[in-house]
Amino acid sequence: MIVRIVSLTFVAWVLGFAWFGAFLPQPLDGRTTDAIVVLTGGAGRIDRGLVLLKDGAAKRMLISGVDRSVRPVELADRYKVPMRLFDCCVTLGREAIDTRSNALETGRWLDRRNFHTVRLITTDWHMRRAALELRQALPRDVTLVYDAVPSRPSLTVLFKEYNKYLLRRIVAWIGI
Repeated sequence: MIVRIVSLTFVAWVLGFAWFGAFLPQPLDGRTTDAIVVLTGGAGRIDRGLVLLKDGAAKRMLISGVDRSVRPVELADRYKVPMRLFDCCVTLGREAIDTRSNALETGRWLDRRNFHTVRLITTDWHMRRAALELRQALPRDVTLVYDAVPSRPSLTVLFKEYNKYLLRRIVAWIGI
């Protein structure tokens, strides 16, 4: 009996991992949202958020997980966008150090605003866990849409992220 349970669990894990790696989230279409939230830590994330903000896809943007030493003028220069875009529309979140704290920081930022739709930008392999964490921190009436930055993750990255995702799902299900 124990062998069957272990075998079924292993088969379920393998099938889930295959699904996780084969069907990574994709970039979003051009729809608009009230806000954009970019999680730092991967190539192309901030670029994508700034392009969308500049094109009018949202009113405001939070970049969550920015190092305390980084100044807005440095980001404006690095990403070749006018400083006035940062002055009016970009908030640098400096409290987050991991995905869970990204979600908490984002929840607090949204609490102070009256936004109903939020576009989450992160790397494709990171999207499911980031969305899970963020969904737990947001009010139920906020619509969260996923805008994944495509990447070419290694098998090791997928393996680690899938297991983190499963662990967070279990912890959320238990209510911890």
